[in-house]
Amino acid sequence: MSSEGKKLFNIIILGVSFMFIFTAFQSCGNIAQTVITNLNNTDFHGSGYTSMSIIYGVLSASNLISPSLVAVVGPQFSMVVSGVFYSLYIAVFIQPATWAFYTASVLIGIAAAVLWTAQGNCLTENSDENTIGRNSGIFWALLQCSLIFGNLYIYFAWQGKTHISESDRRTVFIALTVISLVGTVLFFLIRKQEDTKAPGDDDSTNEILGESSSARNKMMRAVAAFKKSITLSFTKEMLLLSVTTAYTGLVLTFFSGVYGTCIGAVNRFGSEEKSLIGLSGIFIGVGEILGGGVFGLLSKKNRSGRNPVVMLGILVHFIAFYLIFFNMPNDAPIAPMEGTDQVAYMVPSKEVAMLCSFLLGLGDSCFNTQLLSILGFLYSEDSAPAFAIFKFVQSICAAVAYFYSNYFLLQWQLLIMVLVGFFGTITFFTVEWGAAAALAARGSDYSSI
Repeated sequence: MSSEGKKLFNIIILGVSFMFIFTAFQSCGNIAQTVITNLNNTDFHGSGYTSMSIIYGVLSASNLISPSLVAVVGPQFSMVVSGVFYSLYIAVFIQPATWAFYTASVLIGIAAAVLWTAQGNCLTENSDENTIGRNSGIFWALLQCSLIFGNLYIYFAWQGKTHISESDRRTVFIALTVISLVGTVLFFLIRKQEDTKAPGDDDSTNEILGESSSARNKMMRAVAAFKKSITLSFTKEMLLLSVTTAYTGLVLTFFSGVYGTCIGAVNRFGSEEKSLIGLSGIFIGVGEILGGGVFGLLSKKNRSGRNPVVMLGILVHFIAFYLIFFNMPNDAPIAPMEGTDQVAYMVPSKEVAMLCSFLLGLGDSCFNTQLLSILGFLYSEDSAPAFAIFKFVQSICAAVAYFYSNYFLLQWQLLIMVLVGFFGTITFFTVEWGAAAALAARGSDYSSI
């Protein structure tokens, strides 16, 4: 197999592995609060929102050390170990215990930081400035297929049910645990790239993340990766992109946890309210996959760079937020187990709710594919620290959002996302214009990015 063929193979395996793991994890996130609500009349007293807040809080802090960990053990093994912890978190729901639930939340936060740092490194190592857009799209489209399969099962398994029984819960989470383990095993199929570092090339990613039998060299690479993370954090481009990244963290919280909870709490949806959570996840996945395919796989035909895609993303999200504001009761995110009988500005419509799910996924893919692309382009030689900073900002904002989701009415959550999304779009435009100018200065084709 040619070098280019091997790189494309690695990207596909990377995407498929993440697809399996996040088929399990995202499905778990979508239904966690609903399942926990049904458990809270037992000895279990956990909160899905609190758990996700812990996960993303620990994830954000762990991103400070994740480049060093990846430097020491390598990206492939880092992803394998992280995948195991994802599986353990999901398995906790088979027989829930409050202490195990929150302990697993802490552990998966650390694992997630390592997993996404290693993913960014693997994506960049198998791409160049001409293929980073395509590869980002392939990875994102495969990853977001995860929203289809798990939620499709939930939709059919829970159709017509207003209460989730112990048997229903165990069946779902045993299946999700096995799916997560399959994705973890697939990481072993990723093929290592040959070391092409030129002599004296001290700043390349291969130096920071290359393999060595010397413990001293590994420690030096770990320290170098940590220092590079701190340095990159205060560059102009990274600070500007952090606003955009913060917005993706807020949106991640909303569509992966809050919106599904809102749908499941609307009593006017009748006996379909629980199964609609799964259907909503499917429509989010369709939007994510469509966006990943159109704006990633076809990026070579885009002569205008990344800004039009991000502009489309924010417009799509604003439309979705407007419709959700009119369609969903204001107390839906914090409704009790009995649900809510309130009505917003229109009688709750299942069709509008599913349309909004699709728009949330489509807009999110617009932002994430372009962020992955611009980070891989700007920081091709410092990929692990750059992607660690990206996940640090995204996850800390997701943690904050999960925390206030316990208390804020729907209208305030939507307003926060509108404001941060507006400013995040402007800051992304600023960085993209700078990247285009730098590329033009060295005589490269702007459409190649």
